[in-house]
Order: sequence, then C-alpha cells, then structure tokens
Amino acid sequence: MSFTGKVVIVTGASTGIGATTAEAFAKLGAKVVLVGRNEAKLRSSADACKLANKESEQFIITADVTTKAEYIINSTIEKFGQLDVLVNNAGIFDVGNILNIDVDQFDRILNTNLRSVFLLTKYAAPHLVKTQGNIVNVSSVAGLRSFADVSSYCTSKAALDQFTRCIALDLAPMNVRVNAVNPGVIATEIQIRNGMTMEEYADYLEKCKEGHALGRVGTTKEVADAIIYLASDSSSFITGATLPVDGGKHALCPR
Repeated sequence: MSFTGKVVIVTGASTGIGATTAEAFAKLGAKVVLVGRNEAKLRSSADACKLANKESEQFIITADVTTKAEYIINSTIEKFGQLDVLVNNAGIFDVGNILNIDVDQFDRILNTNLRSVFLLTKYAAPHLVKTQGNIVNVSSVAGLRSFADVSSYCTSKAALDQFTRCIALDLAPMNVRVNAVNPGVIATEIQIRNGMTMEEYADYLEKCKEGHALGRVGTTKEVADAIIYLASDSSSFITGATLPVDGGKHALCPR
C-alpha cells in the first residue's frame, strides 16, 4: 500500500487519532497537510511524520476548521497543486442531560463536528474530482447507537454518517469515494482535555472495557489503519460505508 505522490489533509492532526493517522500516511509516502489549532503540537506531529519516513513532506496549517475551511483547502492547493485525500477528523466532545445542557453546547458541537465537515468537503470536492480522490470522515459509534447524556455529540455523529452517505452518492459519478470510520472508546487525551484527572481517566477506561465485546478499548493505530484502508486503492469498490472500529460495541445489547 503506497501513497507516494498523494496529498493528504488530516484535520485535528495535533493529537490522538489525527496525529497517528498523519504519521501513518507519511510512512506510506504521502505529502501530509496537518491541520489543527495548536501549532506546537502540530509541529510535534510533523516531527513524528518525519521520523516515520525521512523522505516524507509535511505542511502545517494552524487554523480552526469552523472558520478557516476555505483557507485550509486553498493553502493546500497553493502548496502542492493537488488534493487526493481529505480526512475530516477534527471534532469535539461534551456531556450533559437535556435538562441541563445549554443551547451553546449544541451549536458548538454541531458547528465543529458537522458544519466544518460540510465546508471542508464543499471546498475540497472540485479538487478531489480532478484527482479522483476520496474522503474519510471520522465519526463515532455514537453515530450508530444512542447513549444517555451525550445527545449533542450523538446527534452530530449520526448526522455526519448520513452526510457521508449522501455525499458518497453525489460524488460517485465522478469516481470520488466517501466513507467514514466509527470508533468506539479509544485511548486518547480527549477526556483529559475535557477535565478528567489521570486517575478518573484510568477508571473510565477500565469501566469502558466491559462495554466492548472484545473486552478492551481501542488504540489510535487501530483507527488509523482503518482510515488508511478506506483511503487506499484496496477499498476501491467501497463508498458510502460507515465502518465500526469499536471492538464490537455497536453490536452489544443490554441484558
């Protein structure tokens, strides 16, 4: 599997799934555009890409996907002259019951997890048509199943899954594929950034094990591997798919 000569945008590339995915593309020869809001962490991700493949080329764009979507795409084209893969990974998470969450949470989550993907896709699509490239959206098992106290997040990811299917049909006549991965609980920093202590996070991950059929949480590499597969020619007859990468969590039912 090779991405030599391909230009790949990965949003939310500063940490977690995005950083691991950027490194995986670099290792396979891609020119990787790393997008995020934290320049220092983006540079750390770019360094990891270079370590994975000293011949690889990285381009850092420090930007907020909710306000700079057109700028991100235009900057990529100005730099490399083409776009082959768009990985819409940037996203945010928050909790709250409908009785106590405010409107701002809903707007903020939908703006980041859905509206930014719409804008990036809209501006990227003409360039992907030229290269017959593809899009991989990073959704969640929360888009496939319902969970209490995370209604805004679940709604954003369910909408993202439907968006994925609809845009796959829009772009199929131009041979541009659009798919999504739906991770379960993955060991990343997202809960820490949301205010958990290290001890609370360790307890959370331990409890989450029983909610996955395989009896453990996932790794960022396991999600990145699925993204790489969907972006590669190995999945050339797959479009409009939502692929659970969740240790069987989507298949479990309460007993």
